[in-house]
Amino acid sequence: MKKIKKIHFVGIKGVGMTPLAIISKEGGFEVTGSDIPQVFITDDALEESGIRVFERFSEKNIQDPDLVIATGAHGGFKNAEVIKARKKGIEVWTQGQAVGEFMKGEIFERKFLGVSVAGSHGKTTVTAMIATILNELSADPSYIIGTGSIPSLGLPGHFGKGNFFVSEADEYATDPEFDQTPKFLWQHPQLAVFTNIEFDHPDIYKDQNQLRNNFLAFADQLPKDRVLVLSRDDPQNKKLIQEFSGNKVTYGFSPLNDYVIDKVHVREKEVYFWASFKGTSLGEFSLKVMGEFNALNGLGAVASCIELGFSSEKIKKAISSYKGSKRRFEFMGRLESGALLFDDYAHHPTEIRKTLKALRQSYPGKRIVCIFQPHTYSRTKTFFSEFVSSFSDADYVVLTDIYPSSREEPDKTISSDLLSKKISLIHNNVLFFPKLSSVVEYIDKKEFDERFIVITMGAGDVYKISERLKTKD
Repeated sequence: MKKIKKIHFVGIKGVGMTPLAIISKEGGFEVTGSDIPQVFITDDALEESGIRVFERFSEKNIQDPDLVIATGAHGGFKNAEVIKARKKGIEVWTQGQAVGEFMKGEIFERKFLGVSVAGSHGKTTVTAMIATILNELSADPSYIIGTGSIPSLGLPGHFGKGNFFVSEADEYATDPEFDQTPKFLWQHPQLAVFTNIEFDHPDIYKDQNQLRNNFLAFADQLPKDRVLVLSRDDPQNKKLIQEFSGNKVTYGFSPLNDYVIDKVHVREKEVYFWASFKGTSLGEFSLKVMGEFNALNGLGAVASCIELGFSSEKIKKAISSYKGSKRRFEFMGRLESGALLFDDYAHHPTEIRKTLKALRQSYPGKRIVCIFQPHTYSRTKTFFSEFVSSFSDADYVVLTDIYPSSREEPDKTISSDLLSKKISLIHNNVLFFPKLSSVVEYIDKKEFDERFIVITMGAGDVYKISERLKTKD
C-alpha cells in the first residue's frame, strides 16, 4: 500500500462515514470531507474533531488527496467528486471497503484484532457496549459506531492505542447501483457477533434466505480458531447455527443457549439481568438503559468480551458505565407541558414493537404518543401490513411523510396517509401530518402533561421534532 497522507470523504456526514473520518484524523491523516448542507446528527462530532467539511459536492473539493472514501449515497460512483478523483488516478474506496481496510490496520501500520457486530437490529447498541467495556478495562480500542455520539465514549469513532478494532458490520450493499456485495464481507474479524437476522432492505435482498446466506458467508470468513457469538433466540440465527461449521457460542433467554439470561428486572431508564454460562452463575449485570431487549444486547456484549479473554467480574463493572447511544431509545428530556420525551431510530416493525413494549413495561401508568416517520418507499411497501399492527402499545399514533432514500424514486402507490388510514381501522387515535412542523404544532397544542410519554421514531430526520419539543434548560 502506497504511503497515504491526505484522505477526502465524499458524504462525510453519514453515520457510517463520520467515525471513519474521526479515526483517520486521530490516526494522523489530514482529513477533509464534503456533504449536503442539511443538519445531521454527526455535525457536532465533526466540528469537535476539527475536520473541514465542504457544504456541497464539487470537483473543486478534490484538492489532491491520496485517497478518497465515498458513501453509496449521493450518487456513489456517479458523484462528481468521485468521478474527478478517478480521472486523476486517485484511489477510491467505498465506505464498506474502508471499514475492512481500517480493521486490517495496514493503512495505520498496525495489526488489529477485529471485532465485528452484525444484525438487522441492535448492532449499534452492542458495538457501543463492547467498545465501552473494552474502554473501561483500559484496552483503549479503536471503534466505528454508526451514530452521532455515545455518552460513555464521546465521539462515534476513535483510533486507540490498544489492539482491538470494534466495528458495526452492515449487511447493506457496498454501492446499490455498482456493487451489490454486502458491506460486511469487506471485514475479516477475529470475533463476530450476530444479534439477529431479519429480512430488511427489500431494495437489496429478495428474501430471508438470501439475507441469511450472506450472513453465513460472513461467518465463514472467520479464522478457524476464532468464534462466532450469536443469539440462538433468533429463528434465522438458529438455522445458521446448523449451517455454520466453525466455532460458535450462543446467548439469549432460552436455556438452550450457552450464555443465558436467567432473570430480568426492568425499571425506569434501567435494566438489571442475571446471567449464567452453561449452568454456572455469572451474577448480576446492570445497564442504564431500558428494555428487556437491551438486556439481550447486554448479554451479547458480555459474552463477546468473555470470549475475548476478560473476566465476568471486571466486565460487570465496566458495562454499568454504558448509558445508551444517540438516537437509540434516547431520553431527550421533557416537554414544556410535562410529558417525558424520547427519540429512537426504530424504522422496522420489529423495532417499533420492541421499543413501545419496553416503554410500556418501564412506565406502566403512562400513556404513549408515538410519532413515526416511515423510512423509504420500498420498506414501507414491503412491510406495510406489519407496520399496521406494530403500534398496539401506543395510545396515540402520529405519522408524517415517508422519508425517502436518495437512491429511490417516489412510489405513488404507497404513502404515510394510506398507512395511517389502515392503522386507524384497528387503532382509535391515529393522525397524519405531512410536515414535521405540523406535528410540532399539534404536540404543542395538545399540551401532553406528566401522564404522557412522547417518542419520535424513524431513521430519517424525525429526531428534529424531539429537538424542537424538548425543554430548553
